[in-house]
Amino acid sequence: MTKEEILQKTGAFLLDLDGTVYLDGTPIGHAVETLHWLRERGKKLVFLTNNSSRTAEAYRLRLSAAGLFGEGDLVYTSGNAAAEYLVRNFPGKRVFLLATKEVKREFTCAGVQIVEKDPDLCALAYDTELTYEKIRMFDGFLKRGLPYLATHPDDVCPAKGTSVPDVGSFLALFERSANRLPDVIIGKPYSEMADGIAKRLGLPKERLCMVGDRAYTDIRFANRNGLMSVLVLSGETRREDLPALSDKPDLVLPSLDGLITE
Repeated sequence: MTKEEILQKTGAFLLDLDGTVYLDGTPIGHAVETLHWLRERGKKLVFLTNNSSRTAEAYRLRLSAAGLFGEGDLVYTSGNAAAEYLVRNFPGKRVFLLATKEVKREFTCAGVQIVEKDPDLCALAYDTELTYEKIRMFDGFLKRGLPYLATHPDDVCPAKGTSVPDVGSFLALFERSANRLPDVIIGKPYSEMADGIAKRLGLPKERLCMVGDRAYTDIRFANRNGLMSVLVLSGETRREDLPALSDKPDLVLPSLDGLITE
């Protein structure tokens, strides 16, 4: 699929954050101007991230400070999708959530009952305030056989200089310690996030285009859910990785800036 075809067919661009729009909060290339160019052409912009360490509001403020967030834009995280899933499928249930304090508050505001003792199920988000005591408690609840949800599967989170452990790394820890894998994973590449954002936008999935730097989450997400896809080489994936990818994008660009046509 050509760049021109994608621009013509797309009603909303779903934009990954780390490694796609910015790196450690710094816009990649001319991302500010590129996003403005897309808005001027009537494209809806959704900052769609698996990173559940922050709330949607925190991301909005961060994006705004960097000049990346515009009128009509939307932030949707794997945490938002997970909270909606819990409210829909486990109404009134008590949830032990491994997450930052602000994300716990966001889940509570969404209608999830967060508890520290005697939960009905466990949920794992990207907890950058993780302590060994939290790990021990979560491990104990898993060994009791409680239902187990994770916000997303990413092994690492891109950062300047090197990547850092993400939820996928925590999943491996609990697989070894409790012999458990999640009963459900919400974020990219799974369907809950695609269904949720399509419903919010009121657009069919075939008019959505996922733009991201990871084949195993961003591009797989698009392929599994019938979305268009653009893989950018400004984050985790390198050009030398392309021949071995099992998840093939519709288009590969050096960065988000490559969407601009004159």
